[in-house]
Amino acid sequence: MKQKAFIFDLDGVIVDTAKYHYLAWQKIAAQLGIDFTHEHNELLKGVSRVRSLEIILGLGNIEASQEDKDKWLVEKNEDYLGYITNMKEDEILEGVVPVLDFLKENGQLIALGSASKNARPILEKVNILHYFDAIVDGNDVTNAKPDPEVFVRAAQLLGKTAQDSIVFEDSVAGVQAANIANMVSVGIGHKDILNEARFNFNDFTEIDNNFLKTLVNE
Repeated sequence: MKQKAFIFDLDGVIVDTAKYHYLAWQKIAAQLGIDFTHEHNELLKGVSRVRSLEIILGLGNIEASQEDKDKWLVEKNEDYLGYITNMKEDEILEGVVPVLDFLKENGQLIALGSASKNARPILEKVNILHYFDAIVDGNDVTNAKPDPEVFVRAAQLLGKTAQDSIVFEDSVAGVQAANIANMVSVGIGHKDILNEARFNFNDFTEIDNNFLKTLVNE
């Protein structure tokens, strides 16, 4: 069997931390008098914390000083960290662990490519850090998706080319980043939203070993 680089996003792919991001951003928005809905939250998928705040301020047509922005970014992150402190293994999305097990048992390389700056503590909390040969998160990159920097760096750390890399993503920006990097994009979520992905599944329970073997042997 060939050896490929399998790169996973974190939020919405491995664990559902989107709900915690939403609660933390909603609290900031409420302070600013902005009605922040689940639909608005979709705009934040796959983008950096700084860009997320800019989007929320745009929703309320609010201009703010850098000092205020920095304060809100810290508040948001502190609230978010409070939520994820109590995360456990049962918060790993269904079907993820069997896929990680199959890849590990068959000598494949696994990396995380996430905009989250809290990726490592989350992986530790849910007890799957040991699966990953490399981790690239928001602390390691300067450009947000759809810029492919996070995935390119992950592939480099694994010693693999873009052509030998497969990316699992739940956001449009993430799928676009994988495609820009000429990597195989696997969308996890609704096909109508992630229609630019080369392959698409609603969740990992739909991914079987034969599909993974196909990705490896392409």
